[in-house]
Amino acid sequence: MRKHIVSILGRPNVGKSTLFNRLCRERKAIVDFEEGITRDRKYEEVMWNGRIFNIVDTGGIVYDSDEAMDKMIMHQALLAIEESDVIIFMVDAHTGTTDLDKAIAKILFPHRDKVILVANKADNEKFEWEIYDFLQLGFGDAFPISASHGRNTGDFLDELIDMMPDTMTIEHEEKMAKEEDPPTKIAVVGKPNVGKSSIVNLLLGEAKQIVTETPGTTRDSIDSRVRYHGKDYILIDTAGLRRRTRVKYGVEYFSSMRTIEAVDRCDIVVLVLTADEDISMQDLKIASYAHRKHKDVLIVYNKWDLVEKDSGSTGRFIRELHLQMPFLSHAPVIFISAKTSQRIHRLMESVVSIEEESKKRITTSELNRFMETVVARRPPTHPTGKHIKIYYITQADTRPPVFVFFCNNPALITENYRKFLYNQIRKVFKFSGASIKLVFKGRSKEEDEYDLS
Repeated sequence: MRKHIVSILGRPNVGKSTLFNRLCRERKAIVDFEEGITRDRKYEEVMWNGRIFNIVDTGGIVYDSDEAMDKMIMHQALLAIEESDVIIFMVDAHTGTTDLDKAIAKILFPHRDKVILVANKADNEKFEWEIYDFLQLGFGDAFPISASHGRNTGDFLDELIDMMPDTMTIEHEEKMAKEEDPPTKIAVVGKPNVGKSSIVNLLLGEAKQIVTETPGTTRDSIDSRVRYHGKDYILIDTAGLRRRTRVKYGVEYFSSMRTIEAVDRCDIVVLVLTADEDISMQDLKIASYAHRKHKDVLIVYNKWDLVEKDSGSTGRFIRELHLQMPFLSHAPVIFISAKTSQRIHRLMESVVSIEEESKKRITTSELNRFMETVVARRPPTHPTGKHIKIYYITQADTRPPVFVFFCNNPALITENYRKFLYNQIRKVFKFSGASIKLVFKGRSKEEDEYDLS
């Protein structure tokens, strides 16, 4: 049982992002009256009637010329068909059927069993009576909704869930979370052509993934099980991330969606950089995303054999890395060559070490000493002069480690002091490679979760 993927497809300005926000119950996507605002996919989890699925907001299909129309329609529609379990084909109840709607429908029609036609902007019954015009698209009656007002969206979700009866349930997800010692999932991520599949092949000891010199060979996330020192691990080889400006309505558009999914479901992110190139914006974005999602991180510099080295080479690389990614200064860094197998054994050794750090639990007595040596010597202050008191600290959880600070008023603890506590915990207790959370609780029910992002 898994979470199904549902993509919203349609021409520009039919309300795809508005529906996405409605289903997520948050304003996640940018919504504007100007056409083509969504330039990249948005990917979020939706829960409805005990079921969980993933919703994807895609950019509207835009064409620069008539000559490119058929090719671009084919790319967008075929990839949505390939990557999604259900496609929401959205049209506009105000404007009726357009030539672009017909062009999209022509591509989707052979796969109509996974398509649900939705007529958005049906703000009242008047528009519901007029949606018969969409019958010509060949998908039966369009489901009338108003994404902006929420009209009929509950009934629409019921029908959507009926189309994927085997999608994951909340109970199943909770059961998986409680499973004792499940295999650790390792996502190998990075921009195209940095050697991700070569690294996975070396770890597996066999060529399970296709390896070529062409960037972007891996189109989807591929799971492979490997046993290391008596424990099972799952390696997830992912498609490379490209710059947004290069992610067109082609293969990379949806394979990047799968990369984000791989990070979401893994325990440890192995971020592969290439030693013969500078750190890129793609590298920074995936590192930042992994950090925001509280994933443990290992940084791997591949192609170390291509670098002219001296005794200070590794130090210079690490300093530059920490300058550009200060939020990952706790992450171990290893230098390898997948081509020559240089230091490849260090990768799984580092993964095991990170896993142990993430499972580490600090005793109450150690945290009391931390209070005495750190908090007592530098107590929190506030510009208003109000009294702030941290009563005690406890570790509430592992993987990731969660530290709860009980205090009189969480709102008075400044951002700078929270960073100070975060850095001090790192300094005293290490947690190398592991993500940690700080939570501040007051006497009442108020609670603040702190992430150093």
